[in-house]
Amino acid sequence: MIVVSSKLTLSLRVLGTRADGFHDLEALTVAIDEPHDELTVDAAARTTIVVSGPFAAGVPLDGTNLAVRAAELAGVPVAITLHKGIPHGAGLGGGSADAAAVLVALGRPDLAAELGSDVPFCVHGDAAWMRGRGEILEPAAVPALDIVIAVPPFGCSTPAVYRAWDDLGGPTGRTVDGGVTGLPPLGNDLEPAAEHVEPRLAAFRRSVEAAAGRPALLAGSGSAYAVIASGDADLHTRVQRAVGGAVGGAVFAASYLPC
Repeated sequence: MIVVSSKLTLSLRVLGTRADGFHDLEALTVAIDEPHDELTVDAAARTTIVVSGPFAAGVPLDGTNLAVRAAELAGVPVAITLHKGIPHGAGLGGGSADAAAVLVALGRPDLAAELGSDVPFCVHGDAAWMRGRGEILEPAAVPALDIVIAVPPFGCSTPAVYRAWDDLGGPTGRTVDGGVTGLPPLGNDLEPAAEHVEPRLAAFRRSVEAAAGRPALLAGSGSAYAVIASGDADLHTRVQRAVGGAVGGAVFAASYLPC
């Protein structure tokens, strides 16, 4: 069994659009332990996928699933069993991380960039600056972090959020102080676009911040928000309980530990 980590974008700056239709990014990203998926890959006559778990609903079971696409791209038929613990549509890179796990299991991590902008990071893990459309990685020094992840009971479409960013004229997101020595100023330029696409997101963010007493960072293109709760284990637990008691949806106590 492979434990598949979530991807958390601590800071995301959109530098502009590209001729290929993608966007130039500069993003500081870390792999976190919660929420996580569990995946097995077994030899088979043809590629199939079975999905279970709390967030299985809505996960495609055909060739549009990134894990299935990874196996097909590698040219190796396998039976994939996926326990879905990472909410989809949350901006936590669950589909990309599953695809990366399949590529690594099949010995073809070199194919990551062909599957999507987040898949190379999910193969890499740890902490990195993502540049270009996300396929250019530079290792980053990030201190150990305790984080609370809050996921509302609705998701965000990544393509819709990027389209809204274009339509809104390329807005800049808030700058947030993570409150941890060694972290640069953080922010997410997709936040105004995500809140435009999904108006409920702004109220959710305000509820998370009021409960935590700390700023919240949009994860990727949304809909999850992250609160850095480093300091001590008691603080981490208090913030998790406060946020969990204040908002609808799923709340996770997560950590990033440098490799």
